[in-house]
Amino acid sequence: MIISRHTWAFERGTLWAVELNRQTPSSVPPRLAAVFREAHRESAEFLAAAMCLPQPEPVLRRLAAGRRCFGAWIEGRIAAYGWVSQAAECIGELEREIQLPAGEAYIWDCVTLPPYRRQRLYSALLSHIVARLHGQSVQRVWIGSSLDNRASIRGFANAGFRPVVTLVYARLSELCGLWLIRHRTAPDHLVHAARRALTTGREHWWGPVAVGRLEPAHHLKCVQIEG
Repeated sequence: MIISRHTWAFERGTLWAVELNRQTPSSVPPRLAAVFREAHRESAEFLAAAMCLPQPEPVLRRLAAGRRCFGAWIEGRIAAYGWVSQAAECIGELEREIQLPAGEAYIWDCVTLPPYRRQRLYSALLSHIVARLHGQSVQRVWIGSSLDNRASIRGFANAGFRPVVTLVYARLSELCGLWLIRHRTAPDHLVHAARRALTTGREHWWGPVAVGRLEPAHHLKCVQIEG
């Protein structure tokens, strides 16, 4: 989530979605016995340890701000976790917020701890989160990743997400541009929704490309978690 302080930035990512009013949530069983549940304030110390934070205060600040966290628990410890927002949330790599209207959610900051990787915990956790959100009347869930993060992308697909757009973001000083490349299978309404979600109001669109200026003060809107 940390915004770049460099004079330039470049990122290639992908944005995926699952539409819960059009498809049934997937169920992915993990290869390890795990308990999936939402982490609340009483779990802040366990979650801080999983996130390699020395104190639970950053976790408590996120929870107090309305963000939610779900975890996979194995033998009393958090083996994997993922955060969920149902309001505007920062995408640090793209130096902008994703705008979420009512009925939409965004999954972010997901990690599987090293000893538990390659056990389908991530896919199982995503499917659990999606099922919980579906039961709470959420109709669309977004998730994104760098194009280089193949493990995350496999997890998206396993959990029933579908690719919507590839994102190419570049900035030199305050001048920035975002190029949305439509995935060949993405329907029109999802591509339009992705563009709406990523529009900042500080840019002008020319077809699939948005160009504008990054306001330095806008960086302060993103909550930064530092170990």
